[in-house]
Amino acid sequence: MLETTGSSPPPADLPCPCGWGEPLAGCCGRYLTGGADAPTAEALMRSRYTAFVVGDVEHLQRSWHPATRPDELDLDPDVQWRRLVVLATDHGSPFDDTGSVEFEAHYRLAGRRGVQHEDSRFSRVEGRWVYEGPVGNRVA
Repeated sequence: MLETTGSSPPPADLPCPCGWGEPLAGCCGRYLTGGADAPTAEALMRSRYTAFVVGDVEHLQRSWHPATRPDELDLDPDVQWRRLVVLATDHGSPFDDTGSVEFEAHYRLAGRRGVQHEDSRFSRVEGRWVYEGPVGNRVA
């Protein structure tokens, strides 16, 4: 498990927190650095989870739809993200313009386990996948 740091990036050869089993640099790291755009909604969602794990607010803001993106985003450094489980995807392929990803993000806070369960909506803005918000919160 990686600790949320927010101050310095984790070593690139560590396993990526997203769970795909690749080293961070060859997995979500390339999306966090801006070196590549996520090819699918699921890849973007996994990179956003990784950004929460490592405290990368810049990637979270950059990958959020402009119509739903908050002006500021403060991450709780006491949350320890433990595991991501993707439950389902609907569309969101390299050939789609919209998609959704249902997931569970497991965490610990103050010694207690928790799970964030969300069905997230994604769309393309200027050819790039962005996070809109939970399904049901549509961007006009």
